[in-house]
This record gives sequence, C-alpha cells and structure tokens, in this order.
Amino acid sequence: MLHVDPIFAATSVAPATLAAGGETVPPPFTVARVLTETRLDSWLALGLVLAAGLYLYGVYRLRLRGDRWPVVRTVCFLVPGLGGIAAVTVSGLGAYDTTLLSVHMVQHMVLSMIAPIFLALGAPVTLALRTLPVRPRKRLLAIVHSRIARVYSFPLVAFAIFVVNPFALYFTGLYEITLRHEWAHELVHAHFIMTGCVFFWPLLGLDPLPGRWPYPARALLMLLSVPFHTVLGLTIMQSTTLLGGDWYPSLHLSWSDPWNDQVVAGGVLWAGGEFVSVTMLAVLVVQWIKQSEREARRLDRELDRQEARQRAAEASA
Repeated sequence: MLHVDPIFAATSVAPATLAAGGETVPPPFTVARVLTETRLDSWLALGLVLAAGLYLYGVYRLRLRGDRWPVVRTVCFLVPGLGGIAAVTVSGLGAYDTTLLSVHMVQHMVLSMIAPIFLALGAPVTLALRTLPVRPRKRLLAIVHSRIARVYSFPLVAFAIFVVNPFALYFTGLYEITLRHEWAHELVHAHFIMTGCVFFWPLLGLDPLPGRWPYPARALLMLLSVPFHTVLGLTIMQSTTLLGGDWYPSLHLSWSDPWNDQVVAGGVLWAGGEFVSVTMLAVLVVQWIKQSEREARRLDRELDRQEARQRAAEASA
C-alpha cells in the first residue's frame, strides 16, 4: 500500500496521479516539498523524540551531580545521528520513499551508514551506565556482555550482515513487498538502522563493547567495506530489470521515468558509498592517532613515577 502524506491530496501544484491500485501519488518531487512537508504519524518519529529525550535527561543528570559530558558527543548523537534519521523519514523526503527509487537509496545511505556512525560517536551506552541506578546498570551490562551481543558485535559477523543484506533485499521479492505494505517498509527502515549500528559500533563507537578489535584490524575491515557499495550501485545501474517488479511503472508518473530513476539510484549508492566509506576511514584514523597519543602519555607518566621512586630510593640510601 502506498503511504503518501495526506497533504499531497489537497495540493494545488499538480493534479493527483492515480496508481494502479487507485492510490494517490505525490506531485513532482522538489526541494521545497522536502523542506515543508512532514510526517509525524509514524512510530519512528515517536522513537526519535523518546531517544532524544532520554539522552538529554542523562546529560542533565550528570551535570546535576557535577560531572561533565563532552558536548561533541551530544551534538553527534542528536544532530547528524537522530536528526539524520528524521531528515529522511519524518521530513517530506519520506513521502517519496515508495515513489522514487533514488529517494529510497538516499534513505538507505543515511539510515545504514551516516546516522549509525554518529549514534555510535554519541556513546549512549556509556551515558546510560553513568546515570542509571545500580540494578538497571547491571542489567544493561549483562546485555552488553551477553553471548548474543558478542556474536552480533563481532566485526566479521557484523560485516557479513552489512554486506549481504542489501543484495538479499533488492534482488529478491522482498523489496516489492516493502513497497506494497507500509509495515514492511517501516520494518526495513528499522533494519537499516540496526544493521548500520551493528557494523559501526564495534569499529567507531566509544562505548565499552566486548571483543573489540585493535585499530589496525578495524582499519583493514573498513577498507574491505569500501568497494561494497560501488559493486551494489553499479549492479543496480546496469540491471536489465526494474527493482520492485512492476511497482514503479504502475504509478504512471508523468514526471519521472523508472529506468532513469533507477540509474540515478545506483549512482547515489555508488558515489555516496565511496564518500561515506572514505570519511569513516578518516574518523577511524583520527581515533587511532588519539588513542596512540593517550597511550604515549600514559607510558610517560609511568616512567616519571618509576624515576621518582628510584630517586627517592637513592636519596634514602
């Protein structure tokens, strides 16, 4: 079932177009509609508001007792993290996610790659461990160190899920199901977010996770993920069949050609994947350098303490 913002039905910009099933489809896609139309009637919008509220409450609790929490972490979690998810689902962009494949691919990039990176950099688990009472804190630690968490957060397992899932979605009948049923489409959104978090949290996240790999191994795994979106994007661009079966042609859009839009979608996935992969590799290198600097300072302090003890022993002798 095509889920379209009701505002489109009353628009005077262009006459409503009827899909094969009699559903109204939005008028031509413009930047203005992305900025002005919103959809606040989904469970995802409620989840974003709840997550932002809990995070800010945790920061408030820390400040009440005199503890500090880095402002950069708060900004990362709220603005490009939760804000990125809202920008492609709650805004007017979400009204076109079953109408244009290219818009769906933008959602794919943001939900599975961009937003999870900044959610991980916001360190929400660390914030929760510092603010929760003793019993909930123990439960959270038990979940973080559980066998299921160890398996899914293991980098090779997360990498396999991250790479295989899009191919299984787009090149099987699953994608057409998500276009015809709103609940399935919303489920895919949640799946994209979870897949991205599972992959990026052990590589770039600041939270304490079991079995975290050293930085050289993380950088290698990150490099291996770079060509993945290139291959997927080129495959979509060169495909001789339309993704989603006859869904897009059945919309009878006079302002968009499904074949051209699929080429644009593959290009978005290709170029966007390259850019995001190189950017997250740069973030990992910066973290690696900072960790090396902290380790060097720790060793310097230890050497200073040893020298001080040695001088004290010589003086007493």
